[in-house]
Amino acid sequence: MGFASFVGRVCFASIFVLSAWQMFNDFGVDGGPAAKELAPKLNLAKKHLSSQFHVNFLDIEVRQLVLTAIAMKGLGAILFVFGHGFGAFLLIMYLLVSTPILHDFYNYGSDEPGYNILLGDFLQCVAQCGALIFFWGMKNSITKRRKKKAPKSKTA
Repeated sequence: MGFASFVGRVCFASIFVLSAWQMFNDFGVDGGPAAKELAPKLNLAKKHLSSQFHVNFLDIEVRQLVLTAIAMKGLGAILFVFGHGFGAFLLIMYLLVSTPILHDFYNYGSDEPGYNILLGDFLQCVAQCGALIFFWGMKNSITKRRKKKAPKSKTA
């Protein structure tokens, strides 16, 4: 069971490792294609949130945001492979922040061509987040279950 669990974590984490590696290789001076895709969507999300909450948000450097995403995906995936709960936490935080910004299907009508693709990608990220929460919950329940067992006293 331990080996199968490790192989499953490696397969799951490979999504994040390969994505972080590709973003790192394409980074360049301006942040690469990830920054070019993120900038308009981030501006749209900031405009929408500022109109809803009547708060002006600070300007966020997209290049630093891409670097943070690379670090969170890379470090989180490596820690997740070795079974650390903090790695799952980093990946969950990455997904919770990036998913609504990158996969903004709610800005499209259901008859527009990009809607189905963005909705599918959004739901895939939600499923990944659910798998990480499941791992985190199982990790915590196993730890608590082991602590509750009292050592048996030996009788002579």
